Amino acid sequence: MRIWVKAGALVGAVLLELLPTGPALAQKAGGILKLYHRDSPASMSILEEATISTVIPITAVFNNLVVFDPQVPQESLQSIVPDLATNWEWSDDGKTLTFKLRSGVKWHDGTPFTAADVKCTWDLLLDRGSAKLRINPRKTWWQNITEVTAPNDDEAVFTLKRPQPALLTLFASGMSPIYPCHVPPATMRQHPIGTGPFKFVEFKPNESIKVVKNSDYWKPGRPYLDGIEYTIIPNRSTAILAFVAGKFDMTFPYQVTMPLLKQVRGQVPDAVCEARPTNGTNVLLNQTAPPFDNPLLRRAVALSLDRKALIDMLTDGQGTLGAAMLTPPEGLWGLPPDVLQTLPGYGSDIDKNRTEARAIMEKLGYGPDKPLQVKVMTRNANVFRDPAVALTDQLKQVYIAGELDLVETAQWYPKLARKDFALAYNLTERGVDDPDAQFFESYSCGSDRNYTGYCNHRMDEAFIRQSAEPDQAKRKALVWDIEKQLEEEGARITMYYSRTATCWHPPVKGVSLPINSIYNGWRFEDVWLDE
Repeated sequence: MRIWVKAGALVGAVLLELLPTGPALAQKAGGILKLYHRDSPASMSILEEATISTVIPITAVFNNLVVFDPQVPQESLQSIVPDLATNWEWSDDGKTLTFKLRSGVKWHDGTPFTAADVKCTWDLLLDRGSAKLRINPRKTWWQNITEVTAPNDDEAVFTLKRPQPALLTLFASGMSPIYPCHVPPATMRQHPIGTGPFKFVEFKPNESIKVVKNSDYWKPGRPYLDGIEYTIIPNRSTAILAFVAGKFDMTFPYQVTMPLLKQVRGQVPDAVCEARPTNGTNVLLNQTAPPFDNPLLRRAVALSLDRKALIDMLTDGQGTLGAAMLTPPEGLWGLPPDVLQTLPGYGSDIDKNRTEARAIMEKLGYGPDKPLQVKVMTRNANVFRDPAVALTDQLKQVYIAGELDLVETAQWYPKLARKDFALAYNLTERGVDDPDAQFFESYSCGSDRNYTGYCNHRMDEAFIRQSAEPDQAKRKALVWDIEKQLEEEGARITMYYSRTATCWHPPVKGVSLPINSIYNGWRFEDVWLDE
């Protein structure tokens, strides 16, 4: 049974699956939750990584100031609840945000948590302290903050350059944990120390990641589990077969494609599987060097795409079209379908689009006997490789001969940041469904995660205007104008939004997955094993 539900003052309606009702289950303490992990991340430092390969296993080690309520499926400004902060207050001019902090909280090594730790975390993120992050992928999230102060142990004050009503959504992201002052960043990469429900035990590259219950967790009665173990199995078929055989309680989140989901359900009929829209799939074109510094060539790439064919092939027809922001009803800010159809390469007449693309290529000196030779760089994981192969095949239709270039996770993000590629297939790691995260992180001039090197200072000004707009209807209109312009300029060509599933065996209880983010909700503090 399906119903349409509105959650609070959310902008859009959320399509929810109505689960069967039954007697309430009593949570049980104990047990080790076992998952496979898709690959071996570069480090354990969430602040320095841009992948769920780190975020999912390590989120359980930390707390944020605030989080999204896990009981509200669609994350938004209205669904934010306290975490290490007990409450917060904006000044009348919207330029000062004060957090009152929870007292009596301790780091896993017994050191008291104070407001100084909050200040130290943002000194790291803003590169203003003596300690330094090696990589700072989301620095642009915080560029509006001029100062963070700690008047006393229980209060942290953020001073802003301008009002930013949606700033709290960035604080609530799983990518915004609080780090301890007394532990250097180098240690956090290998052995993170947090205040969260689980303590970090070990990371054995290419083997496993383990965390254990924090018996002194500040939240009474949590967590229920004794620990969580991730076994690193890069081969997806091998990993899923191990899940089917009962060797794992849960799949690695969002790694079961829609075609594979049919197989899992066929072999494990009682498995609980939930599908969610995941990251946007992108063609990244390096605009800082030839040949893709040419906007005509970028347009030809955009026109080459048969998005419906990609969705049918790779998501069993269950992916969706979208631009910079996740499309409705799951997403709050995405362009409606009728507007998408007006953008380069989104129209349904694929022959017409590709005819225009080939004319552009011929004008630039390419043709069937002289294609543009280019390497298509992507990450060496199934969720990247399969779409990259399909993309390469479509590019051939417009005289672009792509050769697949596979890169391991540990080298992937450094190569993107260095612009050490011409054309790449990537996913948009959407830390939170809000334009302030997406625009500043992926498209603003100078951002470490603006991998294409796109830079338009007028657009940077537009990003700021939408960010400062308090009226949500007016803000959405500004966001839509920005999205259309980004697609017209080929800033980061969105192919489609995929849909993948997470599965677990029936004894696993208490799992809740948001519908518009894949980076949040992985603290596992409410999960238990009913065995």
